[in-house]
Amino acid sequence: MNKGIKLLAFATVITVIISCTQKVKSKSDAEDTVNSGSVAIAADESFKPILDEEAYVFKAIYTAADPRINYMTENRVLRQLLNDSVRVGILSRGLDSNEVHIIKKRTLTAQVVPFAVDAVALIVNKNSNDTTITVSQLKKMLNGDTKGTKNIVFDNPNGSLVRYLKTFAGNINFNGKNIYALKSNKEVLNYVNLHTDAIGIIGFSWLNDPDEDYKQAVDNVQIVGVKDEGSKDFGKEYYKPSQSTLDLNQYPLSRKLYVINCTGKLGLGRGFQDFLSGERGQRIILKSGLLPVTIPQRNINVKEN
Repeated sequence: MNKGIKLLAFATVITVIISCTQKVKSKSDAEDTVNSGSVAIAADESFKPILDEEAYVFKAIYTAADPRINYMTENRVLRQLLNDSVRVGILSRGLDSNEVHIIKKRTLTAQVVPFAVDAVALIVNKNSNDTTITVSQLKKMLNGDTKGTKNIVFDNPNGSLVRYLKTFAGNINFNGKNIYALKSNKEVLNYVNLHTDAIGIIGFSWLNDPDEDYKQAVDNVQIVGVKDEGSKDFGKEYYKPSQSTLDLNQYPLSRKLYVINCTGKLGLGRGFQDFLSGERGQRIILKSGLLPVTIPQRNINVKEN
């Protein structure tokens, strides 16, 4: 075989390799569309019940889609977003300016989209007589400025609830002898279920339509009414969390849920984001007992006989 023929054969092989590589890449790109393929999502474990329901319906509609939601603490979700381990996260807060800067340094853009409002619920044992509390009383308890014997329990010390409560109480350290961080919302429910002297602090979504493995614990607790005596409009009444009290700002302990999408493309991350904030996803939020960011419209057709 002369030199010219060898070069021609080599060029042919290279062309075939490039062609195959392009086909594989095209196939890979095709797998990640707004309604097909897979995407890794890091999500705050506080919102597992509602996100599991959203993902179940999403996958039932788009059978070729696989949003893989990994639940973890808020701090870990943020670390994974900032070190580019994942590009879609679900949190109870947006990004601060420093976090946005870190993402921009990777030539990425973060879309931060709210899709629900969750209540921070206070729960006590079903046999407890202490079923109301004021905002000032709660702050004193969180700051250890009380002589009461009630134990306050909440989930993971690195979780979003702890950050929320520290901001709420104006205290960066919970050093009170009666304040305990457990490992999960289920542990909080089980603890309050077994102790009449405890106040549990938990995400409201865990109390609506619970799974069988913790349904009995939910049945054995009751929600505490909260009064914000500093409120001009609602400072005289105790309110429990509900869609109406959240919508009217009557219940004082609430937080928004956000999907943070750093993929920068019209892939499955964007598809799940749009589903959460769209009509179908918002209807699931409405059914769950949380407050949707946009109330789905209900059309009624009136027919004349």
